[in-house]
Amino acid sequence: MAKTTTTFVARPLAGLALEAELVAMREILPAAVATATLAEAPGGGPVRLVTLLPQLARGFKAADGVPVVALQPSHPSDDVSQDLGNALVAALAAEPKQAAAPTALGAGGPRLQELIDPAGASHFELKDSYEYWTELDPENEDLADAAVKLADQVTPTAAVGEIAGAYWAQINGREYLRWSLGVEETELLDGLARLQAQRRAGVVEGAKYAGAFRALGLVIPVWELPPGMGAEELAEPLAVFKAALDEALADTSPLDANQRRSRAGLVARFRTLR
Repeated sequence: MAKTTTTFVARPLAGLALEAELVAMREILPAAVATATLAEAPGGGPVRLVTLLPQLARGFKAADGVPVVALQPSHPSDDVSQDLGNALVAALAAEPKQAAAPTALGAGGPRLQELIDPAGASHFELKDSYEYWTELDPENEDLADAAVKLADQVTPTAAVGEIAGAYWAQINGREYLRWSLGVEETELLDGLARLQAQRRAGVVEGAKYAGAFRALGLVIPVWELPPGMGAEELAEPLAVFKAALDEALADTSPLDANQRRSRAGLVARFRTLR
């Protein structure tokens, strides 16, 4: 049943198969596309979720009739999922090759989890440009030109091996790992605190823990990497670190005094996005 009011939802994309990737798309990735499946009520078929659309549109119906929704719209309400749901409804109603009609934020409406199959087949792909805009309307040269002009504004970003949610990025000449883990905040903090207390919180020798983002109910820790380290070089040591983190996450015993101090230090370096 559609909501008639909008209340604050701390983890609005919970329950979706690609929650960690979608949070990363909204908060830290410059260009990416995810494909999900519409629920039976809207009629089935695919839906594309993207980082950005031309002119900051919230929704669009592509030339092939597939609805497209952007995850990085401005001025979000207190329920991002409901905003995305409204944008999807508008995209479904739009004509092919047209942007969706604007929708009022916070005016109620279906949530994204009501409109797509939460556990259905999903696909995620990191992009190095906005070239996917040309799929919206292949005959529109203005879209192609806009994608080319914005290419140099895309932060160099790469997935790290096969590790879900882990992204290497080069920002202002420095290399970083930003990792959207999809783990509940308290659980992740406890796990990282156990490693920090053992001085094992560096993902690779020479890396520095830089802090973490709170983003749509998840935590995205960030490490500054040794100068010049690329995504391929990072993949193997990050896999080793992930095994250690998984072990720490599985430990549910109470934190000792040293671990609690480490946890407090981690929290002090948090930054809440939006």
